[in-house]
Amino acid sequence: MKKSLLLLILIMLATTIAACSGSNNGGNTTTNSTKTPEATQEGNQTGNESNESAYKDKYDPPVTISTVWGIDPELKFKNNETIENNVATKWALDTLGIEIKSLWSVTDSNNAFQTKMRLSLNSGNDIPDVVTIGDAQLAHELIDSGLFREVGSLFDEYANDTWKQAMALDDNVWNPYTRNGERMGIPVLDYAYNHDYLLWIRQDWLDALKLEAPKTIAELEHVLEQFKNNNPSGLSPSEVTPLSMGTKMKLNTWMGDPSWIFGAFGTLPEQWNVAADGTLEYGSIHPGMKDGLALLHDWHSKGYIPQEIALWDENQTAVPAVAGTAGIIAGPYWMSGWPLSDTAVNDPDAVWKPYPIPTGEDGTAMRHGTHYTNGVTLISTKMEYPEAFFTYQNYLFDNYADPKEGGVFENGLFKNYDYDIADDGSLLRWDDIPGGYVNAVRYLLVRDGARIPDAQMKALMNLADGKEPVTRLEKEVKSSYGEETPAAAVVLLQQEDISYKDMFTGPPTESMNSKLDYLKKLELTAFNEIIYGNKDISAFDDFVKQWKADGGDQITAEVNEWYNGVK
Repeated sequence: MKKSLLLLILIMLATTIAACSGSNNGGNTTTNSTKTPEATQEGNQTGNESNESAYKDKYDPPVTISTVWGIDPELKFKNNETIENNVATKWALDTLGIEIKSLWSVTDSNNAFQTKMRLSLNSGNDIPDVVTIGDAQLAHELIDSGLFREVGSLFDEYANDTWKQAMALDDNVWNPYTRNGERMGIPVLDYAYNHDYLLWIRQDWLDALKLEAPKTIAELEHVLEQFKNNNPSGLSPSEVTPLSMGTKMKLNTWMGDPSWIFGAFGTLPEQWNVAADGTLEYGSIHPGMKDGLALLHDWHSKGYIPQEIALWDENQTAVPAVAGTAGIIAGPYWMSGWPLSDTAVNDPDAVWKPYPIPTGEDGTAMRHGTHYTNGVTLISTKMEYPEAFFTYQNYLFDNYADPKEGGVFENGLFKNYDYDIADDGSLLRWDDIPGGYVNAVRYLLVRDGARIPDAQMKALMNLADGKEPVTRLEKEVKSSYGEETPAAAVVLLQQEDISYKDMFTGPPTESMNSKLDYLKKLELTAFNEIIYGNKDISAFDDFVKQWKADGGDQITAEVNEWYNGVK
């Protein structure tokens, strides 16, 4: 018995020592490992935990991350590069030992990327290791396909402190991509207020007509009438688009946006707002929509807004602005750099200035508020080295999103692409870069690289206060953005209290999955018919009844069930 007891104690002691030695890295996953990727992956697959992290700052031999691309039609290339082979893919291989492999690419116009992604999904083609999705509906379809893995545990283990602190600025960023408590997609962080909008107005036209910038909707209407019928540039009424906007895709968007019109009447369409009783209500069925639609119909009949407004998407709304034939367009604070700087090519006397959103008769104003995210990154269940994605993004968060003085990205991403340096050591303006400016950040695996939500506005406020640019973001704004950008940011923050974010940030509800597509088409069709005058304004009441009966009431109940669980 004594021998048996002694043997049992020795076995227990040996087991304890082995368990301790197998977990002695204390969760430290950001140190380099000498273990090969193959050995690490094999150990993970068999469940044999290694005491060394799979994560590396650089992989040798290199590892591969496959992806797919939706290429912005405006994106430029130089030096015979392509989205598959360019300065960013070379940087990733040389610096991180990561080879970016493209499975396919498509120019992303008319939803081409979404269409290609869905076809690829349904045809059984290879699924990319990593894909960044900007379209919410497509993102949820991919998550629900089961082809992409849970990522929250990877983020907790491998993301560095800079990235984690940026993500922690808003606890809600994970909500849309959480399923049964599991985080299924990594939110792509965006700058705060990046898609809040203000009015860009032709200041030279205001001055020539001796007009003040409109503070109310009534004053705005007077300005629109003058821009059209007494145009200072000598344009005939038929040539002028006094207020450029589009409703082809939606009524709540990022440029040429019409939703602020409804904000003057107390609602914002196509998003969930807090009602007077504290519940969430769908803004498009609010009574204020009826007044806004009646106004837009009136303006359409007078030629104040585009006659083909239902055929104009966001990019189309910029066309008359750049051509010098539009007087006002709603859009973000950064628009003076793109696309409005191009107006000078067609009208050298054009001067665009930023102004606040006009109010309704009772002083009400509302604008769509920007969430801290603009998409999501998904990781395939079959990705062999998922930790490599974090090597890639950690480098960008530490060196690009929050670059240190003297760091590799202190002036920008890639010299002679998005920045260049003059002979005297100063940064060249973006339009003086030899061979042309290239928005090379769009070459990166995650759109816009890496962003800390509050960093951009801090940089803008410093420049607006007259400080010399020191940080990478300050230098970027100074050299690569329009000259009115800091002033526009000031105007934007003057109306900070009218910014309203979509309050539903959860995943699609059960009824949304089956009804939302239909209800969106119903809504857009009904609103455009009212604006065009094909139906009387009373058609709005018919739309509301049909929306509620055809699934809207059930969706509202589900949305509020979610809201009650998180507020």
